[in-house]
Amino acid sequence: MTDTVTAKLAELGLTLPEPAAPVAAYVPAVEAGGLLHISGQLPFIDGKLVRGRLGEDVTLEKGADAARACALMLVAQVKAALGGSLDRVERIVKLGAFISSTADFTDQPKVANGASELMVALFGEAGRHARSAVGVPVLPLGAAVEVDAIVAVRPA
Repeated sequence: MTDTVTAKLAELGLTLPEPAAPVAAYVPAVEAGGLLHISGQLPFIDGKLVRGRLGEDVTLEKGADAARACALMLVAQVKAALGGSLDRVERIVKLGAFISSTADFTDQPKVANGASELMVALFGEAGRHARSAVGVPVLPLGAAVEVDAIVAVRPA
């Protein structure tokens, strides 16, 4: 799986970022019962946090790009949690997308597609997943989007 994802990243002109350190009292990943739970990741593009609210000062396109950046960080966290390899990844089970948005913004699923589409592009059929896309009034550090994940993994 590692070689396939690496090739897809190169094909898309993307590189995995360094896994972000936690900003509070939690760990980036917990493996239990064949599932790897990845804590919510924030969107960094060109080293800068994408801040703001959809329906106010962040466009739908920028929101989808932010969700994609979250997905890249999720993959980086998975790789780090699995000892530097993605070979144990069986499937992306679920993504939870949280979109900072105004009360009248209803395109959260379109924003979350930025993350979902990247997972399918990188993992193929194993990247198809269940998902939640939820509008919230505010996210940590003023981020526009946050995405977490549950990933099925093979035993070590």
